[in-house]
Amino acid sequence: MDNEVHQTTRGLRTGDGREANGGRRHGFDTVALHAGQEPDPTTGAVVPPIYQVSTYKQDGIGGLRGGYEYSRSANPTRTALEVCLAETEGGARGLAFASGLAAEDALIRAVCRPGDHVVIPNDAYGGTYRLFAKVAEPWGVAFDPVALGDVDALRRSLRGDTKIVWVETPTNPLLGIADIAKLAEVAHDAGALLVVDNTFASPYLQRPLELGADVVVHSTTKYIGGHSDVIGGALIAADAELGERLAFHQNAMGAVAGPFDAWLTLRGIKTLGVRMDRHCANAERIVEMLVRHPSVRDVLYPGLPDHPGHDIAAKQMRAFGGMVSFRMESEDAAVRVCERTELFTLGESLGGVESLIEHPGRMTHASAAGSPLEVPADLVRLSVGIEDVDDLLHDLDRALA
Repeated sequence: MDNEVHQTTRGLRTGDGREANGGRRHGFDTVALHAGQEPDPTTGAVVPPIYQVSTYKQDGIGGLRGGYEYSRSANPTRTALEVCLAETEGGARGLAFASGLAAEDALIRAVCRPGDHVVIPNDAYGGTYRLFAKVAEPWGVAFDPVALGDVDALRRSLRGDTKIVWVETPTNPLLGIADIAKLAEVAHDAGALLVVDNTFASPYLQRPLELGADVVVHSTTKYIGGHSDVIGGALIAADAELGERLAFHQNAMGAVAGPFDAWLTLRGIKTLGVRMDRHCANAERIVEMLVRHPSVRDVLYPGLPDHPGHDIAAKQMRAFGGMVSFRMESEDAAVRVCERTELFTLGESLGGVESLIEHPGRMTHASAAGSPLEVPADLVRLSVGIEDVDDLLHDLDRALA
């Protein structure tokens, strides 16, 4: 496993995008704490203010002060977040949205037209599948679910009108792994963009743009926000021209992150590295217990040596993440475990400091029922939090008894 600290490809940047600190390369945690977050020039405040404002006084007709005119188009708090998002992923342009699905929708409409084709994972987030099946496909964008852990399967699925290869790695909820670098090569040879949903890994554990991806997608609600108190999404583009196209659609469609949401998300990024270390360490202990437990039929976790794609995950991730899925002997047994935990809260979403448990088939992936993306009925998904791991182990052991 690669334990070296990821570093940004550029120096820290100020809120207006200028290079700072002589272009020196910084480690991830330094970037997360400082990128886009210069002390306020008026007061010296070390935390960017919440610019709870809709409009701005202009310096004459067409004379925008600092590039701001209306907060749908740009807001200083959102700018700070977008610069930080771009830096943490090593991209040319970051954009913050009202939700992860709003970000996905803007990306699809910016890149695709009716008659185009997209490849998605055959184990994708239920909301992503719903967006393609119920919104994009009626608009005229065709899609095919493909097992993207198999590069040859991707090659066979590509068409002359394929515009996007959409990847999750690890996937939600079966934690499938795909080789980003190889998929990027195949997608680019076919003239398609590679889009990677990096929500499960976060930029702390995995940097898809450095492996050849064109766009990274996040539900910033999850690990980036990290405290279950804000909804948000993000797009980070490797290329400035593509970033500008995405920014046009962000403004034209208008599903932007509000200033307080942007501020909360930016606060979450500051501790992403230290939180992810704890999420991963706790998850590894829980996996050890689940593997030995007689009631558990199978454990899905990229850190297990026999997990499909384990070697790829070890190569392209810093650690294996805080998400764990496992299968019970029956659907009733899976539901019973979800209902019996106390510290693991029964709820949708993931990536917060508190541990969550859910039954994907009846909850987050209910929209995929009856489709090629339908998940096993006996599956349980854990989002392992940062509580004392011995307390979490006791809670799960009691629920599995």
